Amino acid sequence: MLRRRGALSEADGAVPSGTTVFAEIPAVANLDPVFLEALRRAAKDAANDGVEFRVNSGWRSPAYQNQLRHKAIAKYGSEQEAARWVATADRSAHVLGNAIDLGPSEATAWLSEHGAAYGLCQIYRNEPWHYELRPEAIDQGCPPMYADPSQDPRLQR
Repeated sequence: MLRRRGALSEADGAVPSGTTVFAEIPAVANLDPVFLEALRRAAKDAANDGVEFRVNSGWRSPAYQNQLRHKAIAKYGSEQEAARWVATADRSAHVLGNAIDLGPSEATAWLSEHGAAYGLCQIYRNEPWHYELRPEAIDQGCPPMYADPSQDPRLQR
């Protein structure tokens, strides 16, 4: 596939506006199957409450993650500050297909209240849109959140 230098496509995980967890695009289809199944069950139940889950970001290619990281370094002025918002491609839960960023705020509010029943948990206090699968949450509730990704031991070098 040809693309302009720096331009990302759906094949990299770019998400068109209005995408839901039922879409068959790489950002959704490349999510871990168990995670995706939990998201879709939750989305169906949320829809019964009049809430739609829209995908802002899901699975990402390493190239996409690297581009986000470089933009974050430019925006925040250092790798240390960028790490509070964007993981490196070799550590990113998005690259592994284990994370999703959702909106609108009604969706994240619904998941904050009901997500643990599906094993879906907010992981970082500074990212209310970022959810990952924590199957143990079904019985034990979601684990305590990290302040931001820089505090997550999975992302440490």
